[in-house]
Amino acid sequence: MARRTRPRLAVWKFASCDGCQLSLLDCEDELLAVADQIDIAYFAEASRQMMRGPYDLSLVEGSITTQADAERILRVRRLSRRLVTIGACATAGGIQALRNFADVREFAAAVYPRPEYLKTLATSTPISAHVPVDFELRGCPIDKGQLLEVIKAFLIGRKPSIPGHSVCHECKLRGTGCGAICPAYGRGCYGCFGPAESPNTAAIAREFSSLGMAKRDIARVFRTFNAAAEAFRKESEAHGE
Repeated sequence: MARRTRPRLAVWKFASCDGCQLSLLDCEDELLAVADQIDIAYFAEASRQMMRGPYDLSLVEGSITTQADAERILRVRRLSRRLVTIGACATAGGIQALRNFADVREFAAAVYPRPEYLKTLATSTPISAHVPVDFELRGCPIDKGQLLEVIKAFLIGRKPSIPGHSVCHECKLRGTGCGAICPAYGRGCYGCFGPAESPNTAAIAREFSSLGMAKRDIARVFRTFNAAAEAFRKESEAHGE
């Protein structure tokens, strides 16, 4: 009897900190169960074994910040039957999208002794700005439970069951103790999962203003890991200088 061909998974890195790929490795025992059902064909973070495509599912971490990566993501898309972006960098440009509000040459001159050697784009953009994406998994970093759900769903051909509400909803139900670590440690929420489906950013900006927050500080609230997400970008620009 011929051996059943198992689905092939690939994991790709673009401009990012690797945190979302590490979330996959943090799944540990759950990952072993998934790995028993699939072939992890390409995952440079975890293995030197690199199988050539095509791939049934590609997970893509990171934003597009160089011309070389803009060309590479096209090749990844061609090799992938399904493509899922994971994390704030891949879905909204990441913290590096702060360059989108300034002159990247000024940043380069401040950081690098020989900035003329640097090859970079003026903007940091999400993967969806360059190729069609089948699903976006948000977070900085992503939730490993949601990641496992996405992998299993796509490999058996169903829609991922990911909650549409924000983690704030879970915090209110539990007092505190959602997947986001900041409220559990007495820190303010910084929007690590990006804007909700229908965010009312203007209302929260008015609340910030009524509490005495300066316009510049309000703009900075929206310019973190998801600075280039459309709702956050527009609200920050409304309060920027």
